[in-house]
Amino acid sequence: MVDLLLVDDEPSIRLVVGDALRAAGHQVSIAEDGAVAQNLIAERRFDVVVSDIRLPRVDGITLFRQIRQDHSETDVILITAYGAVDDAVAALKDGALDYLTKPFDPEELVVRISRVAERHQLRRALAEARAALASRRADDELVGRSPIMQRLLDRIGTIAESDAPVLITGESGTGKELVARRLHDLSPRRTGPFVAVNCAAFPETLLEAELFGHDKGAFTGAVKKRDGRFKAAHGGTLFLDEVAEIPLMAQAKLLRVLQSGTFEPLGTNSSVKVDVRVISATHRNLRQHIVEGRFREDLYYRLNVLGVTIPPLRERRSDLPLLVEHFLRAFTPAGQGLPSISPRAWAVLSAHEFPGNVRELQHAIHHAVVLSRGHEIDLEHLPAELAGREVDESAGNGDADGTIQPLAQAVRAFEREYLLRALKLTHGKRQQAADMLGISRKNLWEKLRAHGISDAGDPDE
Repeated sequence: MVDLLLVDDEPSIRLVVGDALRAAGHQVSIAEDGAVAQNLIAERRFDVVVSDIRLPRVDGITLFRQIRQDHSETDVILITAYGAVDDAVAALKDGALDYLTKPFDPEELVVRISRVAERHQLRRALAEARAALASRRADDELVGRSPIMQRLLDRIGTIAESDAPVLITGESGTGKELVARRLHDLSPRRTGPFVAVNCAAFPETLLEAELFGHDKGAFTGAVKKRDGRFKAAHGGTLFLDEVAEIPLMAQAKLLRVLQSGTFEPLGTNSSVKVDVRVISATHRNLRQHIVEGRFREDLYYRLNVLGVTIPPLRERRSDLPLLVEHFLRAFTPAGQGLPSISPRAWAVLSAHEFPGNVRELQHAIHHAVVLSRGHEIDLEHLPAELAGREVDESAGNGDADGTIQPLAQAVRAFEREYLLRALKLTHGKRQQAADMLGISRKNLWEKLRAHGISDAGDPDE
C-alpha cells in the first residue's frame, strides 16, 4: 500500500483511476490542477505522485521538478498525450520513475503502482536493517535478529564462559567458524590466540604433524623442528573445522589431548602440556560415522560436551534484509553509495532456497555489486544459477549451424523461454511470475496462451 496523489484535470480520469487504485488497497488523494497539487505536497509527504503533464495553472513538468527538489524520496509517474512523449522521456532522464501514454488501461497503472509499493516496502526493510546494523559492533559478523538466531546467540553467550569443548554442527555455509570466533571473543580466553585448522585440507600423513608438531627428520620433508597448532593455541582456543575428516590414528591422539592436556610431537618421546579450549565443527552426521566405524565414539563425547547447532538460511528468512544490507556494506567500494535492489531481484532472492546458505548469499551479493557498478541491482546482476539463467556458449550466435534467425523469431523464442523460467522460479504461481516480470496477471495469461504454453488457465483464477 502506498500513499498516492493523483493529479489530472479530467474528472473521468480522476474518478475511474482513483477508484481502481483505492480498490487495489492504496490511499489516494486527488488534485484537479498543479497548484492544488503543490499545496497538498507542501502539507504532507506522498510515496507516489501520478500527474498529467498538461495541467491548468501549474503544468506537470514544473510540478515534477519541484517534487524532485523538495521531496526526492517521492516517486513520480507522468501521464502524457502521444504528442508530449518527448517531455515525459526528458523527465525520465531527470529522475521521473515512469510515464503512461493516454489512453491507458487503469489496470496497467495499478500494476505499475504495485511495483512501486514493492520498491517502497523493500526500501523500508533495508532501512530497518541499516538501523539495526548501525547498533552492532563493527567486528560482529554474526548477523541475525530472527527468533531462531536470537536463541543461538543466547546459547553462545551462555556457554562462552565455560572451558568445556564445544561441537558446532550445521550445513555448509552457515557460519560455523564465525560462531567459534564469537565463543572465543566472549570467553575468558579472549586475550589469547584463536587458531583455526581445516582438518579436510591436509593429507592424512600431514594432519597429525600439523596439529601436534614434529621434530627435525621425523618424516620425509621435515627439514626442521616445527610446533603444531595445539602449541600455537596455548592459552587460547583451537578451532578444528571439518573434524569428521580426521583419520582414526590422529583421533586417538586428539582424544589423549582432551583427556590429559598433553601430547607428543612426531619424532619425539617428550610430552608437551598445553592449556587449550577445543571447539570443533562439522556438517557431517558424526553419529552415522560412529556406526560406520569412521569416528571414535569416545572422542565424540569428549568433543560434544557442549553442542551448538546453526540453523540454515531457509529457516530464518526474516534475516534476509539484514544479511543483504550487511553484504552490500561489505562489498560496496568506500565512498560509493549502497546500490538499491529492484523488486524483481528481491523476488528472486526471497524465493531462492539457498542450499549454500549464508555463504551462497554472500557470493550472490558480491557478484551483483561488482556487475551493477553502483547502479540498482537487477536480475541480470545476480548469478545465473540463482536468477534461473543458463549459460549458453552460443548465445547471440544464431542456431547451432551458424545461421542467424529472423529477429522476430529470435525475440519470440527468447520471450517464450523467459516466461517458462519465470514460472519455474515461482513454482508455477502466475501472480508471482507476473510480479517478477513486471506485467499484469492478465498480460501474463495472454502471453502464455499466445506461446501455446499449456495449462495457462484462467487469468482471473
